[in-house]
Amino acid sequence: MAAAALPPAARAPPGGVAGLAAAPGAAVPGAPRAEGAEGLFVVLGAGLAAASHPLLYVKLLVQVGHEPLPPIVGRNVLGRKVLYLPGFFTYARHIVEVDGKRGLFRGLTPRLVSSTLSTITRGSVKKAFPLEDMEHVSNKDDVKTSLRKVVKETSHEMMMQCVSRVVSHPLHVISMRCMVQFVGREVKYSGVFSAIGRIFKEEGILGFFVGLVPHILGDVIFLWCCNLLAHFINTYAVDDNFSQASVIRSYTKFVMGIAVSMLTYPFLLVGDLMAVNNCGLRAGLPPYAPAFTSWIHCWRYLSAQVRERGTRGPLGSLCSIPRSPALPKKCLCRILDVLCNLFPSLQFWHRYSFMAVLVCPLHAPSLQPANF
Repeated sequence: MAAAALPPAARAPPGGVAGLAAAPGAAVPGAPRAEGAEGLFVVLGAGLAAASHPLLYVKLLVQVGHEPLPPIVGRNVLGRKVLYLPGFFTYARHIVEVDGKRGLFRGLTPRLVSSTLSTITRGSVKKAFPLEDMEHVSNKDDVKTSLRKVVKETSHEMMMQCVSRVVSHPLHVISMRCMVQFVGREVKYSGVFSAIGRIFKEEGILGFFVGLVPHILGDVIFLWCCNLLAHFINTYAVDDNFSQASVIRSYTKFVMGIAVSMLTYPFLLVGDLMAVNNCGLRAGLPPYAPAFTSWIHCWRYLSAQVRERGTRGPLGSLCSIPRSPALPKKCLCRILDVLCNLFPSLQFWHRYSFMAVLVCPLHAPSLQPANF
C-alpha cells in the first residue's frame, strides 16, 4: 500500500530499477531535449535574422529619408507621369556598389546578439514563470472560460515579450546606429564593445534604451489585438459543426497578425527613428530629422508631415507618401493604396513596411515636375 501511494517517478526511477534513487547529477529525462530545443530556436532565430538583414537594412535607410538614387520617370495606373523612388533590389545594388556584398550586412553582429538575447530571455522567463496548462475550450457555451484562457495566455506572453525586449534593446540600438552610418560614411560605431563604451560615455545608461517605449507599446498592442480578435473570430464566426473549423482556427491568428501589424507599425517606425536620432550621426540630424525631445514629439512630427502629404520636409521621403503603384498588375500595391486612403494612419506602414519596400517601387507625388 505504501508503494502504491508513491508517485510514478518514485516507483520507477530513471534506469528502470525499482526502489533505487537517481544518482546525484544524473540527467533528468526531457532536460537534454528541452535544452536542445532552446538551442535550435537560438540557431533558427539567428539564421532568420541574418537572412532578413539586407531587407531590414534597406528599410531603415528609407525610414531615415536617405535617397541616394534619383527617381525614375514612370506612369501610374491612370497614365499620369510620376517620379518613382527605387525599390529594394535597386537600393541593394547601390549598397553593393558602394560597400561590396559585405556592406549588405552592416550592423549584423549586434543584431544577432540581440536576437540571441531575446530568445534566451524568453526561454528563461518561461521556465521561471511557467504557464499552467488549461483545457482547450472553443464552444460558445464556455465563452467566459475560453476568454479567461486567452487573457491568461496573452498576459504571460506579454510578460515574456516585454522582458526580452528590455534585455535585447541596447543591442538593437547599436545595430540601428551601425546601419545608418552608411548615410554619412561614419565609423563612429565600429564594434559592439566600442559602441557600448561610446554610448555609455556620451549618453549614459539611458542611451541604450532610446525608442524602447514605442517598441514595447507596439508589442503589447499587437499581442492583445491579435489574440483577442482571433479568439472572437474563432468563437463567434467559426461554427464547430463545420468540417474545416479546426483548420480555419489554426490560421486565424496568423491572418490577424498580418492585419494588426499594419496598425502597430507606426510604433516600430517611431522607435527605430528615436534609436538613431540626435546621436551624432548624420542620419539622425538635420536636414534628415530634427532633434526630437521624446518619442511623442517624433510621433506628432511624423503625423503632421503625413497630413501634409504633398510637401517635402526635413525627413525627406518620410514626408512623401506614395499613393499608387508603377504597374497595374501589382495588385498588392493597389490594395495598400486603397487601405491608406481609407485609413490615413496606415500610411506609415505603406511606405516603410518590409512588403512595400520589397514589391513596390513607390513614388513620391511631391516630386512630380511641373512640366509633365
